Amino acid sequence: MDRYAAFARSGLGRRLVPGLGLPDPVPLRRDAPGAPLAPGPVLVTGLVPPDGAPLVGDAAGVAAAELAAAGARVVGPDGAGGDATAGAAGAVAGDERWGGLVVDATAAASPADLVGLVGACTPHLRRLARGAHVVVLGLDPDRLPAGSPAAVRVAQRALEGFTRSLGKEVGGGRTVQLVLLAEGGVGAMGSTLRFLLSGRSAFVSGQVVRVGAPVHDLPSGEDARGPRPLAGRRAVVTGAARGIGAAVAQLLGARGAHVVCVDVPAAAGDLAATARAVGGEPLVLDITSDLAPGRLAEACERLGGVDVVVHNAGITRDRRLRNMRPDAFAAVLDVNVGAPLRLTEHLLGAGLLGRGGRVVGVSSLAGIAGNDGQTSYAASKAGVIGLVDALAPRAAAAGTTVNAVAPGFIETRMTATVPPLTRQLGRRLASLGQGGLPVDVAEAIAWFAEPATAGVHGQVLRVCGQSLLGA
Repeated sequence: MDRYAAFARSGLGRRLVPGLGLPDPVPLRRDAPGAPLAPGPVLVTGLVPPDGAPLVGDAAGVAAAELAAAGARVVGPDGAGGDATAGAAGAVAGDERWGGLVVDATAAASPADLVGLVGACTPHLRRLARGAHVVVLGLDPDRLPAGSPAAVRVAQRALEGFTRSLGKEVGGGRTVQLVLLAEGGVGAMGSTLRFLLSGRSAFVSGQVVRVGAPVHDLPSGEDARGPRPLAGRRAVVTGAARGIGAAVAQLLGARGAHVVCVDVPAAAGDLAATARAVGGEPLVLDITSDLAPGRLAEACERLGGVDVVVHNAGITRDRRLRNMRPDAFAAVLDVNVGAPLRLTEHLLGAGLLGRGGRVVGVSSLAGIAGNDGQTSYAASKAGVIGLVDALAPRAAAAGTTVNAVAPGFIETRMTATVPPLTRQLGRRLASLGQGGLPVDVAEAIAWFAEPATAGVHGQVLRVCGQSLLGA
């Protein structure tokens, strides 16, 4: 239980916390059945483009159309409010606040152009509802057309510092993200916008998502935007008996997938309960065994193939390196990254993961920033990022995406055993001022798993409340 958060929300806490400048972990706006995409109208605005065709197309217009089709009340290009850059605040009646803000910065062709962000954002920040999400659209500076001026790359790279800093300013359970578009990315960004503006991304902030040409044809209509985007999909989740793995299995099942829940023999009882709860099936398996790739492949063949593989199983053997046994170090590496690599390569080689497939690894903030006493765990989780880098190009050629999530401090049975002071620091060292929940990680994985997220591949998304640790 987060006793500090409970105090901050009490009558006394609401009087003391702001005046003392203490962290204010407000309740986050998480997704719920039937909940609207955003807690109010979504404003789509942006920089005024210079003469000539934009490099990636009409990003603001497409964003407005995608969000309107998802049920949001949109003010902006192609939306009910017309030109969002002129008098948009008047489109919000009375005390109504913006439920979301989308800022198109793809027109920034020089550092000087970024000054326009002040006018595009500042008038609207004070009218953002609690739990509102901000998304800035930019160009992927690493995938600009050949011959693009250096000033374009400089301006677009600067957006990362802008959004990360704004994410630390907005408060009130609000988040800020940067979506970088490459060629083909504008038409593929719908799934990303829906995720980042909804309560599904409640514990994701200060992140950069790159969207390019989809690796396969995108679904359309309700197939993409409905409540069961994974209907008919077959999924495998390792480490599914409890914690984050169980949350992932439950969410994938709720979104329509048939889930094969995998865990070790010692967790067979909990595994069976998870499988029953999600309408899936249990597979008792030690993923590090020599027989594991073949046994998993057999289970997938019985289903007619597999569409989603989530490598969630993981262990820790925390010791400072001077006290570490080689066999303990080896065990962590084998479970956390060695086995996922072998299983994925086997499924790809056997043709069981094909067009439309999804592989999602679970890394960790420790793999990005490191942790005292976690050399083995951090090495293994950095290795998961390496797995994404190594396999994503090969998989994309076959129409499959490979991505990973990197959770920060998540409230689980494992973190409940962390010493109290360390636990409090883990919660407060984040812009959102609190720990996340297993469902927050599950939501990010489910987004990666959607057929409509075909333009996002080879990426690692931090689910950490914009932790102050790491990049």
